[in-house]
Amino acid sequence: MEAKIISGTKLREDILSEITKKSVKLKEEFGRVPGLVTILIGNNPASISYVSLKIKTAEKVGFKEVQENLNEDVSETELLDLIERYNEDDTIDGILIQLPLPKHINEEKVINAIDPDKDVDGFHPVNVGRLVIGKNVVFPPCTPAGIIEMIKRSEIETSGAEVVIVGRSNIVGKPIANMMLQKNKGANSTVTIVHTGTKDLKSHCLRADILIVAAGVPGLVKPEWVKPGACVIDVGVNRVGEKISKKTGKKISVLKGDVDFDEIKKIAGWITPVPGGVGPMTIAMLMENTLNSMIAKVGKEIV
Repeated sequence: MEAKIISGTKLREDILSEITKKSVKLKEEFGRVPGLVTILIGNNPASISYVSLKIKTAEKVGFKEVQENLNEDVSETELLDLIERYNEDDTIDGILIQLPLPKHINEEKVINAIDPDKDVDGFHPVNVGRLVIGKNVVFPPCTPAGIIEMIKRSEIETSGAEVVIVGRSNIVGKPIANMMLQKNKGANSTVTIVHTGTKDLKSHCLRADILIVAAGVPGLVKPEWVKPGACVIDVGVNRVGEKISKKTGKKISVLKGDVDFDEIKKIAGWITPVPGGVGPMTIAMLMENTLNSMIAKVGKEIV
């Protein structure tokens, strides 16, 4: 029996529908909707694509969306001044700076300049600290939050489960490890972090009831590394070539995850595809963080 496919595309639509309904209720009760500003610097095609999708999604759920497009040569001072302006704007609940930044701008300084209570990416040191402590967590990093949501909504048992995370990045590996450790629904797990420098990766992966792979190495995890019935979450999105789209006739990237999907789906109990798995969840959780930012400000839970 093949694994159940956890579709991030489907779950995203469910989550965005829930967010839209809450946004309407906020408008009815408080006279405004959540506000998100996205700041894009330069003309990096990938960054433009990501920001465009974020804008489109924010508008879809009924948020106020403000887009700031800055030239590549914008000064660090100008950028910091712009951030401060939105820190002081009561109609803006979330500030998102599209990374990477130009080399002449200090990324750490920019992240630290964002009001921690508007840091919807969850990158500010204050929010990282809240995540580790497990208290007052309004802004979990979006990709790890999406993973947790996929596991919870698939009704996969996490309490006491062996969770192995392949990858130690600040964006996925480290935060998801901290989140899975907390005494929360969809967590309370025993967590091991491994990486490309770990000896005998296979033996660690084989222990996993839930295997989360975010190493950025195409096809790293082989079927013989996976425990039968395990949940396999593939975070990897690796461009391994190009093909012609049947819909548009244009060249598109061929994407491959960090696990051997076709073989592992014959062994695992649940598995996420690439594309259509974790990726669609990330922007959905960005919207969730923006919504929760306004809810925290008004001090009233919206159901």
